[in-house]
Amino acid sequence: QVQLVESGGGSVQAGGSLRLSCAASAYTYSTYCMGWFRQDPGKEREGVATIDSAGSTSYADSVKGRFTISQDNAKNTLYLEMNSLKPEDTAMYYCAATGGGASGTWWWLLHPNAFDYWGQGTQVTVSS
Repeated sequence: QVQLVESGGGSVQAGGSLRLSCAASAYTYSTYCMGWFRQDPGKEREGVATIDSAGSTSYADSVKGRFTISQDNAKNTLYLEMNSLKPEDTAMYYCAATGGGASGTWWWLLHPNAFDYWGQGTQVTVSS
């Protein structure tokens, strides 16, 4: 059973930075996609960034140029570097993973329900 544990959330002022981490256990897929999603109460879960086993990435337009997704395969850890944070980035951030398929990272970004495994989330709050 794959387990995902997020960390690194917190409260920052607008313009600040945070780095989220997602530690994955028992993840043995040779091809996969992992991603970060966020959700505010009363809103739908939205894709933030995805990365696959080949290192291809996709980003939501709202975070391009500010957020960077990366992975450390030796540590089985996924990261999300968030810079120039805005109040509208406030949300619960979730890490997700799937054994993947033929779809590209952009498809996975748009289809969070297709992911097999989810973490519990970490809260990010950005104040103006």
